[in-house]
Amino acid sequence: MTDSSPRKSPEVSRDDLVRWLNDYLKIDAYPDPSMNGLQIEGNATITRVAASVDTSIKTLQHAADSGADILLVHHGLFWGDPLAITGPHRTRLQTALAADLNLYAAHIPLDAHPEIGNNAMIARALSLENMEPFGDWQGHKIGLAGDLPFEQSLQDFADRVQKLTGEICLVHGGGQPTVKRLGIVSGSGADRIAEAAALGLDTLLTGEPEHKHFNDSFEYGVNVVFAGHYETEVFGVRALAARIEEEFGLPWQFLHHPTGL
Repeated sequence: MTDSSPRKSPEVSRDDLVRWLNDYLKIDAYPDPSMNGLQIEGNATITRVAASVDTSIKTLQHAADSGADILLVHHGLFWGDPLAITGPHRTRLQTALAADLNLYAAHIPLDAHPEIGNNAMIARALSLENMEPFGDWQGHKIGLAGDLPFEQSLQDFADRVQKLTGEICLVHGGGQPTVKRLGIVSGSGADRIAEAAALGLDTLLTGEPEHKHFNDSFEYGVNVVFAGHYETEVFGVRALAARIEEEFGLPWQFLHHPTGL
């Protein structure tokens, strides 16, 4: 006899999921201006997950409209300083609370995670070999360095990164015209050029440029490929949501709200 009763959709308690996330991401292992962890408490039961790079009125509303019970973000609402509940900040909180939406943020822990972190996912996509920790953040290495499987021209490498991210890269060709030894720091890593030079890397892949570090590429003799802060940080939240699906069976959706930066 066939059981025709409807199957119950997977669900997990918010507190169990948050405990699992805190442990899996090791959110207390790194100094971080972000308030990592659960930033807004919502529904006590999680049946659907949304993921986004940034927290904004648009991403919160998109998550609510998608039927998600929790929104996973890389950039949360709180960065160490008191913030009055006025203006857009009030509207962000109001949007989440009205939808009973949980908000969970993971900043540096999601850059640095060895399995689903932004840098680990980029390194895997580029088939990086002989990897080692790279990219100092207050005494912690949050990026990766390694060898590409084969040497390629700087232009070919930039084109490959562009296909990976979907965004045109800004290239500072301060080093040799080919790429073999690569360092990766997602988001804001322009200040890691000197570290790349000290390790003998020929190229640094990071997110956004900083004017104060413009000359470093040419003076240290290191190529820098800037692939966008946002576009280098879509990898971690997507991989984390997929990992939650593996662990708990919860469906998820990535909410794409690019900044162009």
